[in-house]
Amino acid sequence: MALDTQKFIDQLIENGYTQLCVVPCSFAKDLINGVINHPLIEYIPCASEAVACSVAAGLKMAGKKPMVIVQSSGVTNMGSCITSLLKPYGVTFPILTSWRTYKEGDSEIQHQHLASELPRLIEAYGYAHTLLDKNNIEKALEQINVCDTTHTLCIIQKESFTPVDLNKNHLLDLSHYTPRSEFLKVLNDTFKNKETLFIGTTGNTAREMYSFMKDTHNFYMAGNMGGALSLGLGASKAGKSVIVCGGDAEFVMHMGGLTTAGRYKEEIDLTYIVFDNESNKSTGGQNTYQTHMDYIKIAQASNFDTVNHTIISLKDFSNTLLELSSQKGLKFLHVKCGTDEETPRPPIEVVKVSHF
Repeated sequence: MALDTQKFIDQLIENGYTQLCVVPCSFAKDLINGVINHPLIEYIPCASEAVACSVAAGLKMAGKKPMVIVQSSGVTNMGSCITSLLKPYGVTFPILTSWRTYKEGDSEIQHQHLASELPRLIEAYGYAHTLLDKNNIEKALEQINVCDTTHTLCIIQKESFTPVDLNKNHLLDLSHYTPRSEFLKVLNDTFKNKETLFIGTTGNTAREMYSFMKDTHNFYMAGNMGGALSLGLGASKAGKSVIVCGGDAEFVMHMGGLTTAGRYKEEIDLTYIVFDNESNKSTGGQNTYQTHMDYIKIAQASNFDTVNHTIISLKDFSNTLLELSSQKGLKFLHVKCGTDEETPRPPIEVVKVSHF
């Protein structure tokens, strides 16, 4: 069974909950969709789990009644906020996390450790934990309310909520943009059999690189969202020529990586390509709500040499790559793209590598 999502949200509102601070997870996709659709509870998309936790703390301390939703890998990202803010200041609100599973041989190796150790991590933070009852709304609300008043973290399982589609006014239409796969094919043709190291950020970017960039030297980062640029910085500091393939949600998660890379502009050969599809594609396709951002100006302010317009066409992309290929330094491209059909995950033998 699964909780009736609409009734569950209605009960949350009746119980006074006002905001959901979220880093999307596919396990909670239907709950997230239902909240986005509902006019009486606010959806607050957050760049990282630490941000979600801190925003919720501010809301609670100012008299609101927030909740946080993340996936299990993100519980690590909020550790500092939990241990150095929520616990010592006695701030409580419900934190819902998925508990991702792992089977031996699975290439989603980022879930391997917490698939068994999540409860111990929660305990190490000084929290108790409870498994959300997905068969009884009244019991589930009781659990949520306990989490609101105590340092207890609520774990949700897959298919805990009934399906909810986004209302039409919240749906993205990216059909007028070229799918990311076509840009990746250009990268493959341009850098075929060259020494350039490509680093693909976690999620669909890395999966699509595996499918459409068969002739390049690729590293597929299965986890550590937001860390692709910094990983690339380390490799470039070690002498590698590196191109990082990132995304709009990934760009904001750990933006300190931009300012750190900017210090070493004269020493490295590093290009950062942000493929912007305005969505968290691998966790349900939720809108990132980042149209207020100017990615190019942020990169410029961080000391990157930028292509000073958003790239939309394949011809522009190809010409830009040829122009930049003869230049070393720290470079940034913002590419607007559409989405592709789901592609296979890279197998574990090409994911689990520990050297470039």
